[in-house]
Amino acid sequence: MSLTLRTISREQHLAYIRSLPEASHMQVPAWADVKAEWRSENLGWFNGHGELVGVGLVLYRQLPKVKRYLAYLPEGPVINWFAPNLDEWLQPMLAHLKQQGAFSVKMGPPVVIRRWDAAAIKTGMGDPDVKRLRDIEASVIEPRAFEVADRLRRMGWQQGEDTGAGFGDVQPRYVFQVPLAGRSLEEIHKGFNQLWRRNIKKAEKAGVQVVQGGYDQLPIWQQLYEITAERDHFRPRPLSYFQRMWTALNTEDPDRMRLYFATHEGEAVAAATMLIVGGHVWYSYGASANHKREVRPSNAMQWRMLQDAQALGASVYDLRGISDSLDENDHLFGLIQFKVGTGGQAAEYLGEWDFPLNKLLHKALDIYMSRR
Repeated sequence: MSLTLRTISREQHLAYIRSLPEASHMQVPAWADVKAEWRSENLGWFNGHGELVGVGLVLYRQLPKVKRYLAYLPEGPVINWFAPNLDEWLQPMLAHLKQQGAFSVKMGPPVVIRRWDAAAIKTGMGDPDVKRLRDIEASVIEPRAFEVADRLRRMGWQQGEDTGAGFGDVQPRYVFQVPLAGRSLEEIHKGFNQLWRRNIKKAEKAGVQVVQGGYDQLPIWQQLYEITAERDHFRPRPLSYFQRMWTALNTEDPDRMRLYFATHEGEAVAAATMLIVGGHVWYSYGASANHKREVRPSNAMQWRMLQDAQALGASVYDLRGISDSLDENDHLFGLIQFKVGTGGQAAEYLGEWDFPLNKLLHKALDIYMSRR
């Protein structure tokens, strides 16, 4: 099978994404509008019959003072990763990106290597010898993922030295997902741990209501989000980022991004953004007030979002990143504890891979990033 690669239109790219059961929200054409500070390009792979068989959204970031770029395909490209001729997919891409002035390429193959179910993680949390997810025997292992990693190494790709960490949002390698395919709401609810079920009930009794918001409610979201940022010591994104995200994604597809609020006595006390691409639904950003935590608004909101995802016919509800640390003194331990309560599973992806097209500039970028 001979493959050719060329630049395609956004319309072609979107039509191909829509033909798939799912793809990452970072590989839809509109994601380029969200990341407005990067130059972007839509790539298409064509088979011998001229049919479009794969796509990729490339973001280009210029290196300071040089007309050379870091090319980044977040959670992509969207190709057949298990193809035996993987090099025939990736070589034309590298040649094309080099032509475009890229000195280094970073990509995130959307390939899961291991999964751990909630019961296994819970057992691990109670074992003092277990410090990381990797210390627990995986519930599912994907042997083909190891083959993909071997092929990439043989082609000269390097794994996840955090090159370009300051350039792009380096995506999480470990995520937490609740499988929905073929499961009823009763089964999903049964999957929650006792604490979650109790908290959902508590919120209901206290009169917490979960409502959807629109573009005009983004300032209310922002207030809660900035309170959360201060509490959890991270730098918040500006309101304009979420406004741009809403406009870009919902212009492409009117139900690509949603906003949820948990309200108590008329006041918004928790909020979240949801992203939808085919059968994959993400809980993207979350926020909550410092008060009224005892009425458990976050549990109520997640339950409603899960119900809505199930009603959409989604195959997975993705709670995004977790740390792989199971040390209860780790500042991110609370996050994995909260997510594990949903009864889903932790998934480990292949992680991000770099290809230095110009070794000297790639090295210079490494040094530049490490000094920032």
